[in-house]
Amino acid sequence: MRRRWLTLAFLAVAAAAPHGAQNHTEWDEVLREARGQTVFWHAWAGSSRVNDFIQWVGREVRQQFGVTVEHVKLADTADAVSRVIAEKSVGRDTGGAVDLLWLNGENFAAMKTQGLLFGPWAESVPNWRYVDVDTLPAVTSDFTVPTEGFEVAFSLAKMVFYYDSSRITMPPRTMPELLLWTRQHPGRFTYPQPPNFLGSTFLKQVLYELTLDPNVVLSPVDAATYVDVTIPLWKFLAELTPNLWRGGAAYPQSGPRQIQLMADSEVDLAISFNPNEVPSAIANYELPDTVRTYVPNAGSISNASFVAIPYNARAKAAGMVVANFLLSPIAQAHKQDPMVWGSDTVLALHKLPPDARALFDKITPDTPLDSFELGASLPEPHPSWVARLEQDWVTRFGVVR
Repeated sequence: MRRRWLTLAFLAVAAAAPHGAQNHTEWDEVLREARGQTVFWHAWAGSSRVNDFIQWVGREVRQQFGVTVEHVKLADTADAVSRVIAEKSVGRDTGGAVDLLWLNGENFAAMKTQGLLFGPWAESVPNWRYVDVDTLPAVTSDFTVPTEGFEVAFSLAKMVFYYDSSRITMPPRTMPELLLWTRQHPGRFTYPQPPNFLGSTFLKQVLYELTLDPNVVLSPVDAATYVDVTIPLWKFLAELTPNLWRGGAAYPQSGPRQIQLMADSEVDLAISFNPNEVPSAIANYELPDTVRTYVPNAGSISNASFVAIPYNARAKAAGMVVANFLLSPIAQAHKQDPMVWGSDTVLALHKLPPDARALFDKITPDTPLDSFELGASLPEPHPSWVARLEQDWVTRFGVVR
């Protein structure tokens, strides 16, 4: 019975402590409670590299902390959110099926609003002290919604374009240039079909660049102004769609599928939500070394990936242990390695001790690539925009599968 409440004791200490402060006695109790627990980590499974990384995390936390990780593979995070909602509706307030959840954006906002998250705990785990809270606002604000310790950011993402330089010498760097380029090269550009997160990000990127007041998307959708704000977006897509790969009659279902299309010379231009995805793909012989990456002149949307613990998780202590490990320098450096995942760290390297910082110094792509500037980072719109844009896109352009 006592161990059952240890996690809640840590929670109480965490809530009372300043952000970033740790009570080592309470954390030791969490470690003891976590040993022997199994974490059912519900996480996106659309990339073999990501799946391999999660398996590596599982091996490490089992060896170091006696925690077992079971990767529950998701095509859509909303499926796990719906499961937690269903459990709450029938009064299953303990022993839930989801122990750890990879989420962000509208899913986080929905769970936070409905009281479906355990916490706040995230900013009091030991490795939080290394997180770059000073220069990375995305680690404490998820799609404009303050995280307030209910989730931990473990990875960064930024939308980029990539192209095969053996076939393109001057890639389009603005949306009007992209439209002109697709008219001149029909069928050679594509993006995943929304509500795939990458496809939805493309919609937001276009809206940011073409709307008269980009700041409007940082507030909740206003039904009175939505139509006028989105007119440039739908006009652009109406002109773009006939010139897409397969004339817009089909769309790739994921980022990895786009990589395959590029490798098969079916497209010359595509998008990614990871600036290091192309170097990783080249290093793994999935793309030719002529592929280059760039950011539009206006900058591009960036965000963080988070893990959270549902309010009714059965293994809360082990979930916190896994989350804390994800913030460790060894896990962050392993994740950033282009041969592993190539996803950027959320840590401030200057906060790390020298031996930990040295882990990142060793990370270099095996392939010679032209350097590219990441450009300005555009914040994610308010979560309410995502569902509305996806719904309208499906109505206007959606392909029945």
